[in-house]
Amino acid sequence: MSAIAIIILAFSMSADAFAAALTKGTLLERPSLGEALRSGLIFGVVEACTPLIGWAAGLAAASFIQAIDHWIAFGLLGVIGGKLLWESLRQAESETKAVRHSFGTLFVTAIGTSIDAMVVGISLALVEADILIVALAIGLATFTMTTIGIMIGQMVGKRLGRLAEALGGIGLIAIGTTILIEHTLGN
Repeated sequence: MSAIAIIILAFSMSADAFAAALTKGTLLERPSLGEALRSGLIFGVVEACTPLIGWAAGLAAASFIQAIDHWIAFGLLGVIGGKLLWESLRQAESETKAVRHSFGTLFVTAIGTSIDAMVVGISLALVEADILIVALAIGLATFTMTTIGIMIGQMVGKRLGRLAEALGGIGLIAIGTTILIEHTLGN
């Protein structure tokens, strides 16, 4: 996997966390840098761990599906990318105001936004990507995007979050298509 593909994947995987962070930022009176860093750390660690779990599961199944692995990677990334695009077009649900986000709330939200990273981890095992570099990149991108999202949430609101999700979806679809083309033309 090229460095450009890893960067696109990392920021695509952080798009839903960024959108959630923007929303969380709008719900805080005045988000502090400490709260933003705390949120970024929680989201980043969770988002870095979930592709590792998916990768391990993908390795276990890789020998059984080696002949069609590129189609599976294409399908999984396409579905996740399509889901992000769909969610970017939906009307956002309103949330109740919170004084401060608890660890539990942030952790559950982080898990909810990182399930797709687990599925991507399965795809990465099938194409034999260097999972440690990819997981670290995903975690770092998510930490950065979540921290920024919390801090600017009050200023930009939910609109930018939907755009980030749409761009993330397009990025995942592009990576899946590239995998399919590389394996189809390479074989």
